[in-house]
Amino acid sequence: MPHVAVVDPIHPDGVQRLIDAPGITVGHAGQAGAPDLAGQLQTAEAAIVRGTVVDAAFLARAPRLRMVCRHGVGYDLVDVPACTARGVTVMITPEANAASVAEHALMLMLAVARRVLPVDAGVRAGQWRVQGQSQTFELGGRRLLILGFGRIGARVARLCTAFDMRVMVHDPYMPAGTIRGAGYEAVKDRDAGLAAADVVSLHVPASDATRGMVDAAFLGAMKPGAVLINTARGTLVEEAALDAALRSGHLGAAGLDVLRVEPMVEAPPFLSLDNVVVTPHVAASTAEGLRKMAWDAAGNAIDFLAGHPDPDAVVNRETLGHR
Repeated sequence: MPHVAVVDPIHPDGVQRLIDAPGITVGHAGQAGAPDLAGQLQTAEAAIVRGTVVDAAFLARAPRLRMVCRHGVGYDLVDVPACTARGVTVMITPEANAASVAEHALMLMLAVARRVLPVDAGVRAGQWRVQGQSQTFELGGRRLLILGFGRIGARVARLCTAFDMRVMVHDPYMPAGTIRGAGYEAVKDRDAGLAAADVVSLHVPASDATRGMVDAAFLGAMKPGAVLINTARGTLVEEAALDAALRSGHLGAAGLDVLRVEPMVEAPPFLSLDNVVVTPHVAASTAEGLRKMAWDAAGNAIDFLAGHPDPDAVVNRETLGHR
């Protein structure tokens, strides 16, 4: 009977879905009397991970592993080439957290546009009135550039359209006709889009190609006073360049849910600025998002072991040919 190891804590509904599934055994984090991780991995044919790194060392402890599912959509903690070389299928939960992350991106836009943190701090200090002219602005009528038109980027576009923002999209992997058909302006020249946008929102995966893409040149191409939003991955941004752009005034504000090093070891200098809002990688972690990710991760494991994995949830589809 195949064994599923739930390596990290997930929502109990996901665990229960595995327990209720016939024909498999389950070991999960925090389970009373369960073998330790090393013991579980020795027999696991499928594993669900959340914050655990899946690398060659992990795979060496799991000789029978055939599938690993990342609880979430990002898989930068998973060594996909190593898994592929071993014939281990890597899966994600692509739909589960899209709504939560999209709403969080909009929240960050609103927080920096209305300067929520400094205004709130002022009220708590007894300062009821904002001194001088307001530095806040409306989102309506502003131009938004979305980089990456996947599940999350598309949802951000719809939310921002409801705020009467003018939405532009740059995604070299998405046909321009698809973007225009959805009602948005397709931008082929990224830098032209950066120069026109009042807000730039990042929705691309972490990879060798995207690592450090938001560098001094990228930020310099942005419209003076524009806002940067990042709910994707911290490795996309060169933080020294971001700090310099904020301090020079070229960049008007930033809203970030991710940092280059997580968990944060040393606070980046821009945390001292009142035009920056930072949350600790919690965009996906709503009650609904956590439940959906756990539920879908469990479903991925069940479907894979039953022989019919969802190809849309598979990262390295070439491994499916081994089945």
